[in-house]
Amino acid sequence: MNGLFDLTGKTALVTGGAQGLGRMIAEGLLRAGATVAITSRKADICETAAAEMSALGTCIPLPCDLSTPEAAVELAGRVRATFGGKLHVIVNNAGKTWGGPLDTFPDKAWPGVMMVNVQAPFTLVRELLPELEAAASSDDPARVINIGSVAGKVTERLSAYSYAASKAAIHMLSRDLAGDLAQRNINVNVVMPGFFPTKMTAHLRDEEQTDPAVLAHIPMHRMGRADEIAGVIVFLASRAGGYVTGAEIPVDGGVVGCG
Repeated sequence: MNGLFDLTGKTALVTGGAQGLGRMIAEGLLRAGATVAITSRKADICETAAAEMSALGTCIPLPCDLSTPEAAVELAGRVRATFGGKLHVIVNNAGKTWGGPLDTFPDKAWPGVMMVNVQAPFTLVRELLPELEAAASSDDPARVINIGSVAGKVTERLSAYSYAASKAAIHMLSRDLAGDLAQRNINVNVVMPGFFPTKMTAHLRDEEQTDPAVLAHIPMHRMGRADEIAGVIVFLASRAGGYVTGAEIPVDGGVVGCG
């Protein structure tokens, strides 16, 4: 067990890593010993979060709005320069959602959501393939971890049609990439979070109190904790997860598996 979950010497990129689920993930990787670069749309939020997390390890702010393919390509260039040609882990966590009634759900709710949730992760993987391969070996593959959602696996009645479709898409894209990249020593997996206390679920909570109907929907009757999402990411990024690729792992209190 010695060093099974140790990420000392590893480099990682966490998109959307300044807040919410992404920050939980970034902090977990830092605690495990990785050097972590985080992105956020707003430079001040990105830089403040990186400064705060630097108490845990080396955390580098790379502000970026991943709403265009060009922005993803530009971010890849900055990651390349930051880490000197090697990248061990990408966590594609940045996400966008849109909710509304079916009868009036607008066409404009689709392009931005699909860009951030599906195309940007693909573009980053494509652009950073040389860096992932340079960091990888057959004994210790590089890792791509895409953050999906239970909403892309089961019907959640969220009226977030483009979001749910985008998450189903990133699940399938991840399996395709896993098959194509296995021979290049790059593992690709999906983590499907359920309900965690983030900005995206704020409408389901009143301060620290969660809507009882939401809790009743979760077999474990509670929201997830930061260490529970971080632990799964560290597992997949570490030696412990070296033989796992093409997997879809729900971290959801049983929503998917017990439904």
